[in-house]
Amino acid sequence: MPTSEDLRGHGTHCGFSQKPITVMLLDFEITHCSRQCAASGRTIAPGETYFSTLHMDGASPVRRDYAASEWRGPADGVFAWWKSRADDHDSSKPKLAPQDVHLNLFNELASQPGEAEFRYVLGLLLMRRRIVKLEESRRDEQGEVLIVNCPRRDEQYEIRVATLDAARTEQLQQRLVQLLYGGE
Repeated sequence: MPTSEDLRGHGTHCGFSQKPITVMLLDFEITHCSRQCAASGRTIAPGETYFSTLHMDGASPVRRDYAASEWRGPADGVFAWWKSRADDHDSSKPKLAPQDVHLNLFNELASQPGEAEFRYVLGLLLMRRRIVKLEESRRDEQGEVLIVNCPRRDEQYEIRVATLDAARTEQLQQRLVQLLYGGE
């Protein structure tokens, strides 16, 4: 995992644990920025750069925010981290989590059959945001499968198409908003 020294001047703004982890991503919410540094306890000022980390505490994700001056790199047990800038207090526009956070979540969901519908909706978001590109679609005995390419990671993924009614689609979209948006 890169240290804060490795990050300076290299444009790297997020990362993930190299250790394999098992995370059950069910209905839980990742909190917004606390605006308080977990290391020093001081308030993170509007416009100030900070780092956020995610780790599991039992079955729940825990977010911690660190002022850039206090950042020493991700601690053991952290499975994702990213660099952000605190919004002005009057900013009302939500900020989406970094692309690599989306892709990490997408990869975690691949091994969880019970999350296939949620992964499908997340896959559609990744295509809409042009993080992945549709290469082809094919049918098998279980239905339609989309083959997408991620140029950012030079990887190819399969997404099983889910048939959802409007109410279920709305429910899954709200879950995505709760998990992936930050801000006030």
